[in-house]
Amino acid sequence: MDNIDGKILRSLQEDSSRSLAEIAELAGLSPTPCWRRIQNLEKAGVITGRVALLDAEKLNVGTTVFVRIKTSQHNYEWLEDFAQAVAGIEEVVEFYRMSGDIDYLLRVVVPDIAGYDAVYKRLIKAADLADVSSSFAMEKIKSTTALPLTYVD
Repeated sequence: MDNIDGKILRSLQEDSSRSLAEIAELAGLSPTPCWRRIQNLEKAGVITGRVALLDAEKLNVGTTVFVRIKTSQHNYEWLEDFAQAVAGIEEVVEFYRMSGDIDYLLRVVVPDIAGYDAVYKRLIKAADLADVSSSFAMEKIKSTTALPLTYVD
């Protein structure tokens, strides 16, 4: 990857609906070489998809809950079952296995506390959990899907 690829990626992260001509211009290329570079970035797995970003408030899921989970189960079968159960809960938009004091961290989006309570009940029904603690986000201060490109060689 070079500086031109970085310009292409920056442009796509800012607005993936830009036309090829706009992306090429921002990268300092003509459209055909720009298109080839985008295809190469996709083939290399650098670009993993293109999505529309939606407004959570307008979709009535403006409440964000961070859920910290501890379990006494630390075996592969349990993790497979739990991961499959969590994958089936559409309100869970991020799911991480953690190091440190907690085992798993989830980001959940719901309309309100009652919506979270329904998700909570599905979680505790799905697996044997030692502790589930939740924090409701009061204010979104920074949120981005753009990854930093300054570390690319």
